[in-house]
Amino acid sequence: MDQKQFEDIVEKQNPKTPMFTNMLKAFLVGGIICTIGQLIIFFYIRFFSFTERTAANPTAATLVFIAMLLTGFGYYKKISQFAGAGSAVPITGFGNSVVSAAIEHKTEGYVLGVGGNMFKLAGSVIVFGVLSAFFVALIKTILVKIGVVSW
Repeated sequence: MDQKQFEDIVEKQNPKTPMFTNMLKAFLVGGIICTIGQLIIFFYIRFFSFTERTAANPTAATLVFIAMLLTGFGYYKKISQFAGAGSAVPITGFGNSVVSAAIEHKTEGYVLGVGGNMFKLAGSVIVFGVLSAFFVALIKTILVKIGVVSW
């Protein structure tokens, strides 16, 4: 059997991926998550007198917290199985990755298991975020000092 015959057999055995349906589900669930985020922004603006700009940080924290709760109770896995990438792209995927790693390693103890593995995936996201924010701020400071942009 050559490579072409093998690929033909594999293609016949594998079910066809409903690509349009998967994209639609990802789009809808991602859109619903973002809509919930916008509603949370409106909540912070209305009841806590935030501006639209200052409401963004507590909204992100709230979405991460909600995703962590949903992951802890086992609901986020069901959402992500249905939505695919639609649930992983928004910031809620970050909260899910932190809690999933913690739950996975809780049998190893709270310090070495949960604490040591909780930021395995999330740690790289945090480091990348901090470093990129530093370099963007550095570049903006240099551009302000030479007069290209203003604060």
